[in-house]
Amino acid sequence: MPDQQQHGDPAPCVAVALDAGEQQGYAVLKDRNGPYQFLLIATGPVSGVESPALLAADAPPYFAAAWRARSFVEQAIHRSLAREEVGLAINSRYGRSQNQLHIHVDCLRPAVRDALHAHLGEIGAQWAVLDVPLEGRRYRAMRMTQAAFDQANPFALLGVPAGEMARHTLVAAGATFEDGTPGLILLDDTASLWRLDQGHGEDLQSHSCS
Repeated sequence: MPDQQQHGDPAPCVAVALDAGEQQGYAVLKDRNGPYQFLLIATGPVSGVESPALLAADAPPYFAAAWRARSFVEQAIHRSLAREEVGLAINSRYGRSQNQLHIHVDCLRPAVRDALHAHLGEIGAQWAVLDVPLEGRRYRAMRMTQAAFDQANPFALLGVPAGEMARHTLVAAGATFEDGTPGLILLDDTASLWRLDQGHGEDLQSHSCS
């Protein structure tokens, strides 16, 4: 933030958005992992998916901003990406490395992309468990149009009390619906010790964009 505030230069980030103030802002940073992965990071003190602030009526639209940040992945890979190739992921409290809210912006694994496309007709506007596992995990899934996603708070759409949010991982995968409408598929998994599941939705991404 200091370089952006003092010099109008977001470095070492690629973007810093503070129009709504530091508490409501975000930065986009190239991650150390993977040649094309970027992170959208809250500039306010937000620990992660379990933060009650994410369920507030005035919560910043972090996921919508993260979807727009896919342009940095395209710049890094030097080609346009079909929306079905891109995914956003926030890990659970038990599957993350940093206690500051960050959303991973990167390509989806091809197998995940293909599975979602093959089962697109089974994904509706309400949460339901997918019939097919993704990277060995069973996710709940729901669809929404791009227009709805831009206005929505995916954290609130989970329908989970703040006290239970820590166990959840949330992924948004780009999609084009049967009638040609652009949209996204939201995916939710829950960390479970007995299932050896850390709630690591980032596993659905391919950090090599292969």
